[in-house]
Amino acid sequence: MARLKEIVIDAEHPAALARFWAAALDTYRVRGYDPAELARLAGLCLTPDTDPAVALDGNGPTIFFQAAATAKTARSRLHFDLETTARGLEISRLEQLGARVRDHHESFTVMLDPEGNEFCLVGPI
Repeated sequence: MARLKEIVIDAEHPAALARFWAAALDTYRVRGYDPAELARLAGLCLTPDTDPAVALDGNGPTIFFQAAATAKTARSRLHFDLETTARGLEISRLEQLGARVRDHHESFTVMLDPEGNEFCLVGPI
């Protein structure tokens, strides 16, 4: 028997995409950097902003954003469905964070995160 531990998402800019999803998802936050991790990154000439693997911790599995060698070129085979009680207001909030609407449907709206990854917003308008 196995359980879901982490979700890993390829990203052009892991830190920026992690910040978007931390703001989009209730209970999720970018994992903090302790002094040892900051020193490790500095030794690699990296910072938290250029970290090639950024984690979000929350009430579900850890979500990792890792640097990808290539840009996204096709529809994602996996996406998040986010539930809300006020879809119209949530669409506006997510757009302010950098998302955009791809298309509307009766009970959900397909949106794109800042790197073009699809996700659905489900709930009443």
